[in-house]
Amino acid sequence: MEETWATLGVDLHLEVGGSRLRRGLTDALREAVRSGRLAPGTRLPSSRSLAADLGIARNTVAEAYADLVAEGWLTARQGSGTRVAERAAVAPDSATAPRPRSPRGPTHNLEPGNPDLASFPRAEWLKSARRALSAAPHDALGYGDPRGRIELRTALADYLARARGVRTDPDRIVICSGFVHGLRLLTAVLRQRGLSSLAVESYGLDVHWGVAEAAGLRTVPLRFDELGTCTGDLAGAAAVAGTRSDALADVRAVLLTPSHQFPMGVALRPERRAAVVDWARRTGGLILEDDYDGEFRYDRQPVGALQGLDPDRVVYVGTASKSLAPGLRLGWLVLPPSLASEVVSAKGGTDWSCGVLDQLALAEFITSGAYDRHVRASRLRYRRRRDQLVAALASRAPSVRATGIAAGLHAVLQLPPGTEQSVVRAAAWQGLLLHGLTRYRHADAAAEPYDAVVVGYGTPPDHAWTGALDALCRVLP
Repeated sequence: MEETWATLGVDLHLEVGGSRLRRGLTDALREAVRSGRLAPGTRLPSSRSLAADLGIARNTVAEAYADLVAEGWLTARQGSGTRVAERAAVAPDSATAPRPRSPRGPTHNLEPGNPDLASFPRAEWLKSARRALSAAPHDALGYGDPRGRIELRTALADYLARARGVRTDPDRIVICSGFVHGLRLLTAVLRQRGLSSLAVESYGLDVHWGVAEAAGLRTVPLRFDELGTCTGDLAGAAAVAGTRSDALADVRAVLLTPSHQFPMGVALRPERRAAVVDWARRTGGLILEDDYDGEFRYDRQPVGALQGLDPDRVVYVGTASKSLAPGLRLGWLVLPPSLASEVVSAKGGTDWSCGVLDQLALAEFITSGAYDRHVRASRLRYRRRRDQLVAALASRAPSVRATGIAAGLHAVLQLPPGTEQSVVRAAAWQGLLLHGLTRYRHADAAAEPYDAVVVGYGTPPDHAWTGALDALCRVLP
């Protein structure tokens, strides 16, 4: 039966030169193998298929293949087709092309901000993805609404109201590719509104501050004390030397992690939550709430989202990065009515939609109850790890204590004065990836209240956690 264009086989790019087609084709194939462009074991198109692609006689291709088989560059077996011979791969001369050596990675990784990726619920996610794809209408695969798929926005509106106390509806949710993408959209809109600065916490991630500054917003850190972030400074309630109250006077937006401050690990106290909401109401200000791990509280029920106090003045930002995996690149903005259209316009102008198939899969994952089951199982796993960390400190490093609330995927370990850098260096020598608290301090913030390291106990897989904990205890004073 004559082959159609749809069944001609694999594509192969060749530049055949010269007046003699057979020799030109043989030389082109040989060079493609010699250079490594065609790797050993690669299956070549059938002679009929390649002849049709190149517009030459099939016999010419068959003869070129036969020549290269005879030379040892190709192999041909009945039922297996023509392939690049395994011995045809020629290693580069080490004297002229040395192979770069990959740097050795850490033996144990305690970097904060990552979940246990080995615990990703692959089987359940695959079931949800299959059900979602089977049920998806054809138009779901188009460019679509820049806010994201309605299935996911509806599922999130229900889930966030139930689990985090968020007050919203699907029309005010915008799906984004993680927190940084959402922050880029928000800071771009704030700059368009004429804002020139953004208040931030003294401790956090420099990548977030960099996003704001790239948008043209100056980041101004709020003070931090033993009770957490001093939100009263926004209203000038704490005019103390060194508070930068002059810089805060013109601030009309603030970025906070109220449920579990990153990385210091404290929850924003009720009176300070009330103070920042009151400031926003009186000044027309806006609060950007990063609820990065709000579902993981171990000593009590999680504190509800700050957004529930005033949906008109708080932008709630959540992601699947800690609860599932950062590689999904899925996040969401819950927007006040006054901001929704501007953010949708900003997103639609440069990025009409995030990945539709993962959005549909997450919607199904949430509505089926699989998301709740996974979060509850993860909460138990991480709680056990934190308990084991605290117990190990008590018995093996009594001069070190874990600070902050029992929550999240990391803990701050307070060290004896003057030991932070030596502990970080010792960890590196032991193949242990460990960050000091200094790494997370804003350049314009006051010096650290104490020496400390930030331990991401959620990062190692289950089988590596005990080894990572032992390595940590060995480098602590």
